[in-house]
Amino acid sequence: MSARRAELLVVGALAVAAILFWALVPTYPNYDAYYHLAWGREIVGGHLPGFEAYQAPTQHPLYLAICAVLGLFGQHADRLLVLFTCLCHVAFTYAVYRLGTAIWDRRAGLAAAVLAGSSFALLLYAARAYVDEPFLALVLWAAALEAERTVRGDRGGTAPVWVLLVLAGLLRPEAWLLGGAYWLWLAWPSRRLDWRTLPLVVAAPLTWCAIDALVTGDPLFSLHATSDLADELNRSRSFSEVPGDFVSFLADTARLPVALAAVAGAIWSLRRRDFRAAHVPLALFLAGSFTFFATSVAGLSVLPRYLTVPAVALCLPAGYLVTRTRALFALAVVAGVAFVIVRADAFDKLATELRFIRSTHDDLVAVLHTKSVRDGRACGPVTLPNYRLVPDTRWILDASQKQVGSRSAVQRKHGVALLLVGEKLLRRYGFADGASPKTNGPPDGFVRGDRRGGFTAYVGCSGRG
Repeated sequence: MSARRAELLVVGALAVAAILFWALVPTYPNYDAYYHLAWGREIVGGHLPGFEAYQAPTQHPLYLAICAVLGLFGQHADRLLVLFTCLCHVAFTYAVYRLGTAIWDRRAGLAAAVLAGSSFALLLYAARAYVDEPFLALVLWAAALEAERTVRGDRGGTAPVWVLLVLAGLLRPEAWLLGGAYWLWLAWPSRRLDWRTLPLVVAAPLTWCAIDALVTGDPLFSLHATSDLADELNRSRSFSEVPGDFVSFLADTARLPVALAAVAGAIWSLRRRDFRAAHVPLALFLAGSFTFFATSVAGLSVLPRYLTVPAVALCLPAGYLVTRTRALFALAVVAGVAFVIVRADAFDKLATELRFIRSTHDDLVAVLHTKSVRDGRACGPVTLPNYRLVPDTRWILDASQKQVGSRSAVQRKHGVALLLVGEKLLRRYGFADGASPKTNGPPDGFVRGDRRGGFTAYVGCSGRG
């Protein structure tokens, strides 16, 4: 059996495992993803998406298109989106293997893929349909194809890399920087810029701006809205705080032992000159790191998710290090087992989180389909204490922006008010930055209706209007 056929069989087995996980452990999208599903439904219905909704997240053009297509499958589109991101995680893991193999060898590629693919943070992103998963799959495949092209000496094989980078740039702006760096890198040998490929560098940001302009009239709406939202939610950081956040977020996402092994592996590889296409992982790390610092300067949110690309880049030299000698490999296995034992609670936390997500969603669906809610909707909108469950509710009810809202934005005199009970449910969804805790109380004149799980419906229909 050829090595490539064996690879594909393993990847196929991983894809089957991802599908089984998706089917047996139901999870649901996160806040941003549900908004994209709601916007996709608006587009399919012939309406412009409501990017300007209260506390709405930043739109991502390609994810918006994906959600619009999945929306054609009806109410199950949210679960299909989770399946999509789970399969993207498999594709991303395979890309890490191909990249590590191109730079060093199959052993290093396999170790790097195991380290990257087993990240609890990234597994949770897949289970919650974060945009990071398809973004990482596109970026890592672009990196892998570029590394393999460089090793082959194929000067004409840049087209697939460009396509992947443009698509990635429609998911996250980090890819814009990678595209610009790639354009300059290709010009390095001849010292002449290829102006014919410049449209590929600017295609993604211009498309993003064009969509913002079409929907809101402001071509920089995503930048302005994201900055304003970061201020409202207190997610922005002063530049002096960012270096500390960078180190702690990177160590948490990559895991501290992996980060330390990455430093040692990079030094080992450089001293032995045992590498090919080293510019690829270096570009991934630097571009992702630069973007993280730039978000602070731009006044945007500073979040651990923005360091996923540098974190994955660290897995590459770490995978190289642990496969150099039998002693290092044995040490890595022992350290890995010890890490699993010490962090055994992480598995329980992940399982607990997934159960909480499922039960919360099921309870929300149940209460929204009770008689009191159905009757109350005839009197006015469904409102929640704050913005956190607004997109989920809109998706479940197939409701417009006017039919579902947040009491932290405006108090309603009529309709349905959902209240939350339970410590974890309140902490996660009942309270939110920029919202008063008082919004989780029943509005004046509302009468208690049905309760399902941690959700209780209060209905106000007096003086209907």
